[in-house]
Amino acid sequence: MNRIMFMSTFNEVGAKPYSVSQITTLIRNRLEEEFFEIWVEGEVSDLRVPSSGHTYFILKDEQAQLRCVLFKGSQRFLKFRPEDGMKILVRGKITVYERRGEYQLICDYMEPLGSGALQMAFEQLKKRLAEEGLFDEARKKPIPLWSERIGIVTSPTGAAIRDILNVLTRRFATVRVLINPVRVQGEGAAEEIARAIRELDGQPGVEVIIVTRGGGSMEDLWAFNEEVVARAIHACRVPVISAVGHEIDFTISDFTADLRAPTPSAAAELVVQNRKHLEEFLETVKKRLNQVILHRVEMGKTRVGHLTEARILRDPWSLLRNLQESVDDQDLRLLRGIRMRLEMSGQRLMHGERLLARLHPAERIKTLLASLSDKTQRMVSLMHTGIEIRRQGLTGRMAALDALSPLNVLDRGYSLCWKLPEEKLVKSAKDLEVGGQVRLRFHEGGAVCEVKRKMDS
Repeated sequence: MNRIMFMSTFNEVGAKPYSVSQITTLIRNRLEEEFFEIWVEGEVSDLRVPSSGHTYFILKDEQAQLRCVLFKGSQRFLKFRPEDGMKILVRGKITVYERRGEYQLICDYMEPLGSGALQMAFEQLKKRLAEEGLFDEARKKPIPLWSERIGIVTSPTGAAIRDILNVLTRRFATVRVLINPVRVQGEGAAEEIARAIRELDGQPGVEVIIVTRGGGSMEDLWAFNEEVVARAIHACRVPVISAVGHEIDFTISDFTADLRAPTPSAAAELVVQNRKHLEEFLETVKKRLNQVILHRVEMGKTRVGHLTEARILRDPWSLLRNLQESVDDQDLRLLRGIRMRLEMSGQRLMHGERLLARLHPAERIKTLLASLSDKTQRMVSLMHTGIEIRRQGLTGRMAALDALSPLNVLDRGYSLCWKLPEEKLVKSAKDLEVGGQVRLRFHEGGAVCEVKRKMDS
């Protein structure tokens, strides 16, 4: 009875019941309108990343929890990886997952609470690469004390390259520099830097590579904190010096490189010795050698004097003269050897400078232009010769064709006859009919004739 009364009352009101899908959709629309863009903070738990690449987790505090999802497309903007137990701040919108009838937060941005996202990403990558052994001191290659060809990866318009070139020019102007220009900040800069390192690593003669840029904020230097750059440095066969930012700035490339320089200028000082210091060193060595030689000579003279005084020698004056001549000869030979070594060093230096002058782009272009002019003249000469040979061949073939032409036969009194109207060449009188017409061709001109009579021979 109560059921019948209820149905009666429901029908009287005329209300239409909702389906589960309809009421869920209404709730979802209301939630999405009310909570379109909100910020929520909490602790991450139950983090899952299935094969789809989407990230699912629960954001909770002491009294409640909220299901969250960060789709794969939004993850490219993150600089760190969320982990269970991490406290984060997320931005997104509340919606309803209709299949389960549960509300959830769809995230489009997140950052860690306490430290910034970049610092968190830096620490996470540093820890992971350190565990892989990319920072091990045992794998770091020694920097050559003297480099004749240096590769540089940096912006061609930045202050870093100007500082490096100024130092290299001042310390030793003849050193060769190979610059691979890249962007040093912004989207895609890390991939350019990694590719430039690999390209310089494949260049013959490059003895050391400097990866550098000037100072800036952590965001400005972030390209040198990317994993792709760290792995390119780790795989490089040539020693790499990282000189990024100022002395207080540290990047992942600093830990991965074979040597960290506090500034770009310091990196330049590490890869090439000062020419003045080198010359001073050679002069010091020269003086020390002279002192050693003079000391040896004096020791020899003293020994000869002692032997003479002791009357050990039968002919002391003769032996003394011989020893003195030998000492003088050795003195001259040593001095001559030192002089020759110094002259050879100077000649090698002059030869290197002349070689650099010959390798100047202007000289190279001049040589190539002269070679191009010579090859052009040879090509034109060969073309004229080929044309003349073909002209002579054509003349010969024309003469042969002219000799075989039937018109030359007509010139000797013969003629050609065609039967009309077929225009069939007549080879026998049997092909003709009395009263028919024929066309005759003579050496000059022709005629149409009527056949009056046939003769068999």
